[in-house]
Amino acid sequence: MPLPYKQMHLVLITGMSGSGKSVALRALEDLGFYCVDNLPPELLMPLIKLERTHHAVQLAIAMDVRSATSLPLVPSQLAKLKTQGMQVDCLFLDASSDTLLRRFSETRRRHPLSKADTPDHSHDQHRALAEAIDLERELLSELRDQAHVIDSSIIRPTQLQAYVKSFINAPDNQLTLVFESFAFKRGVPNDADFVFDVRMLPNPHYEPALRDLTGCDGPVIDFLQKQADVQRMLDHIHGFLDHWLDAMANNHRSYVTVAIGCTGGQHRSVYLVEQLNALFAPHWATLKRHRELAVVGTA
Repeated sequence: MPLPYKQMHLVLITGMSGSGKSVALRALEDLGFYCVDNLPPELLMPLIKLERTHHAVQLAIAMDVRSATSLPLVPSQLAKLKTQGMQVDCLFLDASSDTLLRRFSETRRRHPLSKADTPDHSHDQHRALAEAIDLERELLSELRDQAHVIDSSIIRPTQLQAYVKSFINAPDNQLTLVFESFAFKRGVPNDADFVFDVRMLPNPHYEPALRDLTGCDGPVIDFLQKQADVQRMLDHIHGFLDHWLDAMANNHRSYVTVAIGCTGGQHRSVYLVEQLNALFAPHWATLKRHRELAVVGTA
């Protein structure tokens, strides 16, 4: 007797070439998922049918632009599986174009959309690779819009694995808020739906006793809680999100990533992420990430 759809969990991993899909797949293997890499979309439904007969409970599949001509099939396939009761999660790995260019140049790998080898002129090769990356973004845009996005531009593989595992452990069938602190000096996360700049707030960095601490530490928390502007910023962000979250949930959003940035990503942004997570966790599923501190957690 095939396993009922409602007892199966499917995770689809897709994203930009060079963004870390193989790392994400290994993280799911660690969680006990049966993983299949580079599956053509035409084989998705037959594979699920087969794995149901084998009573596979957790299935992870990676698809990429090598199946570009058939990728438009995927959204309707996933919608059908959801109507049959299956838990379906979509994860999109992204990275900045500059990061992808650097990674391909360092590894000397060929991009799957690159044309025949260009003459040995670095400028021509660079331009051809940049064009391939732009085309890939266009081809994957529909899948990206329907997925939870993780920006792997400047995080380590261990951080990416932790992000993936926290994503899988988040509650199903409800909107999940992802709060992420970051440093503006290292770039804005590509996965952010909302970005709040808190660099105008009083900075604990200039207090010698607080400089080496973080927004998770008691002395920094005490310092920031005494600042009226910090509380005002917290109230404004909380009020904005609280007003619009129901509308986003009613619009079938599964994940909303809120990025809070300060100069170093160590004090103010970390503090505000911790405070926002505590405010929303009683009512919504939440995840928190401190990009510069390599900390990942759930409510």
